[in-house]
Amino acid sequence: MKVTIFGKGNMGQAIGANFEKAGNDVNYLTSEDTATSLSELVILAVPYPALDTIAQQYKQELKGKVVVDITNPLNFETWNELVVPADSSAAEELQNKLPDSIVLKAFNTNFAATLQSGTVGGNTTTVLVAGNEEGKKLFNDALNDSDLNVLDAGQLNRARELEATGFLQMTLAASEQIGWTGGFSVTK
Repeated sequence: MKVTIFGKGNMGQAIGANFEKAGNDVNYLTSEDTATSLSELVILAVPYPALDTIAQQYKQELKGKVVVDITNPLNFETWNELVVPADSSAAEELQNKLPDSIVLKAFNTNFAATLQSGTVGGNTTTVLVAGNEEGKKLFNDALNDSDLNVLDAGQLNRARELEATGFLQMTLAASEQIGWTGGFSVTK
């Protein structure tokens, strides 16, 4: 499968490496690039504020695509709150801006280091994904041969809890209570 990743920072590269390991063809786009066509699966490995620009610029190209939002919409000035309403999420806002796309929430509860190593505290790294069934199936299929576990976190409204979890994990790391190589682990 072909995968387009917006962003080539630590997260974009770590995510891309897992898709490549699973046998997918990965194409990276940066803010300097302009794409005329996008893959069936598109990962937005960008900061939360960039979602608006991408949604506006690529709305037509994203029609019918599965779009994965990895952002944590946190107030980076205070590190003390999410900047989306409590009854919504960045992913739900993005879905409203891209009504002809299938938006998923995933990777926001993972750090790049745990995606690179494939482990968190000795356990396999688990990617939680929220969204509609069709999109999650494509996402799961694309990661099937990677070293990651993928767990279904429910419909897109569960992105609220995923973003709260990502926010908590980031604040713990920023306050040096956990490392950026650690994080939450899900065991069965």
